[in-house]
Amino acid sequence: MSRPSVRGTNADTGERVLILSAGVGAGHNSAAAALQQACIGRTDIVEVQVIDVLHLSSALYRDVLGKGYFVLVEEVPWLVEWGYDASDPPFRRRGPIDPWTRANAHPVVDAIKRFRPTAIICTHFLPAQLVATLVIRGVIHAKTAVVTTDYDFQGLWLTGAFHALFVAREEGRVEVTALGLPQDRVVASGIPIAEQPAFERTSETSELPKLLISAGATGGDYAVAVVRQTLHMRSPFTATVVCGRNDALRGRIEELVAPVGDRYRVLGLTAEMPRLLRESDLFVGKPGGLSASECMAAGLPMVLVNPIPGQEVRNGDYLMEQGAAVRCNTAATVGWKIDEVLQNPERLLRMQAAARRTGRPHAAAVVLSSLIDGPSRPLVVTRAAQKTIFDASEKHLVASDLTGSGRLARLVDASEGSTVAVLRADELGDLETQYGASGAGLTLRREGSPLSFRWDARRVIRAVLRNDDALHVRVEGI
Repeated sequence: MSRPSVRGTNADTGERVLILSAGVGAGHNSAAAALQQACIGRTDIVEVQVIDVLHLSSALYRDVLGKGYFVLVEEVPWLVEWGYDASDPPFRRRGPIDPWTRANAHPVVDAIKRFRPTAIICTHFLPAQLVATLVIRGVIHAKTAVVTTDYDFQGLWLTGAFHALFVAREEGRVEVTALGLPQDRVVASGIPIAEQPAFERTSETSELPKLLISAGATGGDYAVAVVRQTLHMRSPFTATVVCGRNDALRGRIEELVAPVGDRYRVLGLTAEMPRLLRESDLFVGKPGGLSASECMAAGLPMVLVNPIPGQEVRNGDYLMEQGAAVRCNTAATVGWKIDEVLQNPERLLRMQAAARRTGRPHAAAVVLSSLIDGPSRPLVVTRAAQKTIFDASEKHLVASDLTGSGRLARLVDASEGSTVAVLRADELGDLETQYGASGAGLTLRREGSPLSFRWDARRVIRAVLRNDDALHVRVEGI
């Protein structure tokens, strides 16, 4: 958990931004740090704090979610892939959070209340689910955002209430809006990364190509195998190998490359990564969401090795589709694959250009501007609408395919123009009966929300009205 960053003399006159992450892999926390950095550059934000929610949880909960994930990745990767696919359908997870998570959430809720945020940004689906519950219950009135950290959108990130959903690419935005979520609440921002230093890539023919080899979060035998295969390459090159916090791995690789002199430079955890990304010609490593985004922003194409099943495989698919990466499916051919790129300089230049086109270096600033300057009321998706979206996706249908009482509708704030609710047609009928429809609009009122409503109307109305007693909305079909 980071300490609050405070500027100014009166913290009540500006935005107080709370960023919630979860340390399952480095990417979620890296995105949170990038958003924190972007906050410090805005004069309208007087305080920002980052909280890794696992740090406030019990040791058992933290180990199961954090360390347990990497054990599965190493020992039973097929199970990780199965879990990713099983949790991919939109709104498979509906309703209250599970009791174990709820028990570990109390310290997080207390921290939120102490900080009194005006905006909350979640870079992991775990706090996103919790924050949605607090919004619907009226516990918090801050603007809330969900920021995904991989190129492919996963349905697990969808929650029942938020102000803005940020996805990595346009295809993800199309997917989410086709399911029934409104376009005014979904932004294709890219994945937030740290501010990149200014650097103009040159094409000095006298310099040898520079490889940047990353061992990833855990490193291990596969990273050693990759470096070993580069020793057999035909192309001349220099390489920097980054081993992170894995000192044992660093020692093994230093011993491996010692006979070839100064061709290799082996580093542990380093602050040089932004410069290395800018100065290198080709990246060799795993396609984690943050690593890939940093490479693309630096115009650095990738040779993908040993991706984690699920999100990293899909990240790699997207990068190859854009022409910014090649994938190596076995360590035995890594050297040959790199040679294939380095021996064709025109191909390397095309890949570098594709990486620059794919990069979104200003994603963090886009997230902040879109959230802070965006709608003041949350979007609420009723549980019935969530189930409808889930059932439709299982049948390979989108929102516009639905008919009858099960079709979806939206309520739009007539004064602000933002969508405030997605609900089913039969739920809309209940509202129109209660409040009386006026053409294509109606007025929601805090008073008179009867217990006889057969859906979660009272909670939805409470979340949408916030501190107001009434709100005029217009009704839109999908």
